[in-house]
Amino acid sequence: MSVEPIGVFTLVLGFYALSLGSAFTAALLVIMSIFGSAAALVVGSASVPPAHLFLLFLVISIVSGRTDLRPATAMLSVGKPGFWLAALVTYGAISAYFLPRLLSGETLIVPLGISEYPLTRGVVPLGPVSSNFTQPIYLLADFVCFVAISVIGSTSAGCRAIVNALIAYAALNIGFALLDLATAATGTQDALQFMRNAQYTFHENESVNGMKRIVGSWPEASAFAGTTLGVLGFTGTLWLCGRTSRWQGFLAVASLLLIMLSTSSTGLVATPVCLAIMYCTALSKCGTSQASGNATAFVLLSPLLLVVATLVVILSNDLYGMLYEYVDILVLSKATSNSGIARGAWNSFGMQNFWDSSGFGVGLGTARTSSFPIAVLSNVGVPGAIFFATFAIAALTRMGNSPQTFERDVKLAARNGCLCLLVGGTVAGATVDLGLLFFILAGLAASRPVPSVEAAAPFLRLRQQSDGPAWVARNDHTLP
Repeated sequence: MSVEPIGVFTLVLGFYALSLGSAFTAALLVIMSIFGSAAALVVGSASVPPAHLFLLFLVISIVSGRTDLRPATAMLSVGKPGFWLAALVTYGAISAYFLPRLLSGETLIVPLGISEYPLTRGVVPLGPVSSNFTQPIYLLADFVCFVAISVIGSTSAGCRAIVNALIAYAALNIGFALLDLATAATGTQDALQFMRNAQYTFHENESVNGMKRIVGSWPEASAFAGTTLGVLGFTGTLWLCGRTSRWQGFLAVASLLLIMLSTSSTGLVATPVCLAIMYCTALSKCGTSQASGNATAFVLLSPLLLVVATLVVILSNDLYGMLYEYVDILVLSKATSNSGIARGAWNSFGMQNFWDSSGFGVGLGTARTSSFPIAVLSNVGVPGAIFFATFAIAALTRMGNSPQTFERDVKLAARNGCLCLLVGGTVAGATVDLGLLFFILAGLAASRPVPSVEAAAPFLRLRQQSDGPAWVARNDHTLP
């Protein structure tokens, strides 16, 4: 095992964060998750990203501090989102060990990790692979992250800290994308090697039709575009809700432009669906409050702008030809490209793995695919699909009956961010692990507020006046 320089920085930052409380530590975790191509630790052929290492400090901060753990208990109770996610993690870990061995040789897989068999046409007989160990650990980290964020997000201060961190994440994502373009144009890509040290296959120097493929702080353009979809959903929804609209509008538009210019097929295919999700959200927000002006403007102006843009493209032959060529290379002709053929084969083998395993899957981390739903079915089968679907429904659909408060708008934005990430994962998701950003947003969407001491202070003072000092004994953070 080796500790990388960015790993030393992560450790120092983690110990410093412990002295500043769990909300601050959670905010730093959100920001650290931007380093998608970095390795804090290298263990053999496996990489430990900085955010996963920093997650340990968040857990220590929550357990050792004065954080109210009642939201965690409620989140893990039967029928709650944490319960279903725990079931997925448990089944995934069990399947990762037993299914590749019980079903050994029963089907051919595109291995996600290193197999004991030599690759033949990209496939090997079913058997244990190295990622049967790493993928359950990543999924366990997702579970811990979800519960931790839901606990921190249950307080007003914690919720705002996470939201501010997500805004910083969005800004950094844009900044790293611009830095990626700048270093490529000036031949100084080595300046970013400090965060491109993971044991992954990198595609940071590729171009399509003369355009640099934008990877930002991620290993490839598809990963950058998929992550930026979540940023677009979160910041765009906050703007629609009229929350810090100046910054959110800029971040959403900048994210949208970078997705379109990233040369990622994932981004081009998924963006219209994500914009449709936001349009439906805007329709639901129109006229509901004084801050719904942004939503009303979006609903009224979007169709007009779309028509105008279409007419401009049609009337300009040069612009039409350039855009058609761009879309044709990335989307229309994608299925006949080497990458498209390979990804189609991955999904074909993945579905065959699902059927050959009688619907139980071939084990978490065993098979590589190019679509998140197929990854779930091929790796963890029907049980895993049920667990994840139930978790997602429980976490993302309970907005509550509260009025148009800041917390409710944040939950709506977090939900839309998760939906956009799911759309991107459906187009080109290789594994069951959706990444920490998804579970950060899901934890924020699923968090339930608990009244703080400050919120209860007026009631406590009233009780003190009527009952004397007995209010101290009854201070259990609940309203009378």
